[in-house]
Amino acid sequence: MGDTWTAAPSAAQRARSVLAAAWSCAVTAQGAREEFVGAHTVAGDGSVRLRLPGDSALRTAAIRAPRGEPSAVLEFADVAPVPVRRRVRARLWLAGRFATEGQDLVLHPTRVVLSRTSGAVVVGIEEYASAAPDPLALAEAHLLTHLADAHPDAVERLTRLVGPDSLHGAVRVRPLAVDRHGLTLRVERARTHGDVRLVFHAPADDLGALSERMHALLARASARVCPRALQRQRTDRDG
Repeated sequence: MGDTWTAAPSAAQRARSVLAAAWSCAVTAQGAREEFVGAHTVAGDGSVRLRLPGDSALRTAAIRAPRGEPSAVLEFADVAPVPVRRRVRARLWLAGRFATEGQDLVLHPTRVVLSRTSGAVVVGIEEYASAAPDPLALAEAHLLTHLADAHPDAVERLTRLVGPDSLHGAVRVRPLAVDRHGLTLRVERARTHGDVRLVFHAPADDLGALSERMHALLARASARVCPRALQRQRTDRDG
């Protein structure tokens, strides 16, 4: 491997993955707030280009903004593609000042904040600019919905790799996220939930490698006994 493998993406990589996969964003500038769908593109350095309608109040606010302090904030939501409890997995905020380029507005971030269930973290600008999105980020939605809808038996089998304490009181387990380092499952209980991460034995940098990593997880799971909690759940459902 050409880089050091870790069991999870860094905050900068996660931020770039959220940005790469996002289809919509909310923008606040000089008191004006607007939400846009399919209006932004991302450059290699993480700057964001917005193509806005000519009558946008945001465009006027950005042009009139005084120079100096950051005057705009872009917000992106990372929503789980599979229906689960608390579906928003993370939020990303980029603060900076808009520059006009033709009919577009371009924001070069001066502050990046990523908020996850574990808390919010400020991402260093240089680290953010040099980070790359996860190679599976754009395919993740299809991969997870296919796993949940077409292979529920595989999801159930994967729970054999989860510790019994994490499965105590479980009423449903769903695939929540996948990246080059591993698969995350959402364990839902009657009133609470928790997440469990199944780490791949090596990074998966393309779909072919991901298929091999998933088969390896399933092979490990097949060698284990089905957790009693989910055995009871399956019995109650089938009955």
